Amino acid sequence: MLYQRFYESRLLQMVKPNKVLVLLGARRVGKTALIKKTVQQSTEEVIFLNGDDIESHALLERQSEVNYRNLMGKCRFLVIDEAQEIPGIGKKLKLMVDTIEGLKVLITGSSAFELHDQVGEPLVGRMRTLHLFPMSQLEYSQVENAFQTHSLLEERLIFGSFPELGEMSGRTEKTHYLKELVQGYLLRDILAFEGIRKRDKIIALLQKLAYRTGTEISLEGLGKELQISKNTVEKYLDLFTKVFILYSVPGFSRSRDNEITKMKKWFFIDNGIRNALINAFQPISAREDIGQLWENYLHAERTKMLHYRGFSSQIHFWRTHSKQEIDRIELVDNEIQAFEFKWKTEKTRIPTEFQKSYPEAVFSIIHRDNYLDFVLGHSQK
Repeated sequence: MLYQRFYESRLLQMVKPNKVLVLLGARRVGKTALIKKTVQQSTEEVIFLNGDDIESHALLERQSEVNYRNLMGKCRFLVIDEAQEIPGIGKKLKLMVDTIEGLKVLITGSSAFELHDQVGEPLVGRMRTLHLFPMSQLEYSQVENAFQTHSLLEERLIFGSFPELGEMSGRTEKTHYLKELVQGYLLRDILAFEGIRKRDKIIALLQKLAYRTGTEISLEGLGKELQISKNTVEKYLDLFTKVFILYSVPGFSRSRDNEITKMKKWFFIDNGIRNALINAFQPISAREDIGQLWENYLHAERTKMLHYRGFSSQIHFWRTHSKQEIDRIELVDNEIQAFEFKWKTEKTRIPTEFQKSYPEAVFSIIHRDNYLDFVLGHSQK
C-alpha cells in the first residue's frame, strides 16, 4: 500500500517568502523522499542542494550577497537536504533570506544538535521547525481499515514503523534493515560528535535503556554500572535525544510528598530501534516484555499525533514511593488526563492516592480494543 506522509499535501504551503522551514527527523524516516515530492509538486523553479555533496558545499562556501544572488538567479525556492553538514549554514541562510526578496527556503536535518547549533541563533524570527517521525498510525489509517490495522499491530510492535519496512516482506530482511539502521546510521551520528569515542559504552547504555523501557532511570546508578560519571551519562542521553533515538518523560507532582519527581522514564521513538539494540525480534507469543513494547508504542504514537495536529500538552508519568502508578499524564490547559496502558483487556481501577489527590482528573484505560481512538486523537471509549 502507498501511504501519504502527513506533511505531503501541506509542506509546500508552509514554506513562506524570506523564511526558513526546517524539517527535522532521524535518519531514514523519509525526509528526503518528502522534500523531493514537495519539489515535484511545486510550479516554481527549485534549486536542490545536498549537504552530503561536496559540490553543494562549494556553491555556498563564499558567504556573500553577490555569490548567493548569482546562485539563485531568478529562482526563489531553495531546498537543502541534510543541511547540518554544511559549515556555517545558519549565517549563510540568514544572509540569503535577508537580502534576496521573496526567497523561500526548505531544509532538512537529522541532528538537532548540529543543525540547531548552526541555525538557531542566526535565524531567530526567520525559522519554523517541523518534526518528521517514522510512519504514524495517523498516516497508516488513511488507507487501512480497522481490520488491517489490528492484523499488523503485533508486527509494528516488534519491527516498528520506519517507512522502508513497508517494502520488505520477510522477518530476516526487516531484522537486517533495523540492525543496519542502528549500527550504520544512528550510532554513526552519535560517534561523529567531538569527544565521543567510547562506542562500547554508548551501546551498553542504549541496551540498558532498552531493557528498562518504561521504568524510572537513575543516572547515577547507570553511571556506576557502566563505570562512567553521571555527567557523562547525561551527555550521552542528551545526544540520543538530539539524534532522535530517545526522549524522556518526567514524573508528575503538585508537591505531594509521596510522588516521584526526580527520575525520568526514557522511551524510544520507535519499537524497531529498541528491539534492534537488544536483538529481540521474537513473536509476541514468545516474549515477556509485551508490557514495555505496548507502553513504548502507545507513547510514541500519541506523541506523533499530538505533534502533527499541533496540540500542545505537557507529558508526564505518575508514581508514588508506595508504588502506585499511572503510565501517562497529559496536562492540557491545566486539565489533567490520565491514561493507563494494558495489553490485555482487563478491569483496572484508578489508583486511590491519585484519585484522592486529583479528583478532577479524567482517567482512561488504553487496551487493544480502544487504542486506535487514543493514537488517532479521537475521544476515548
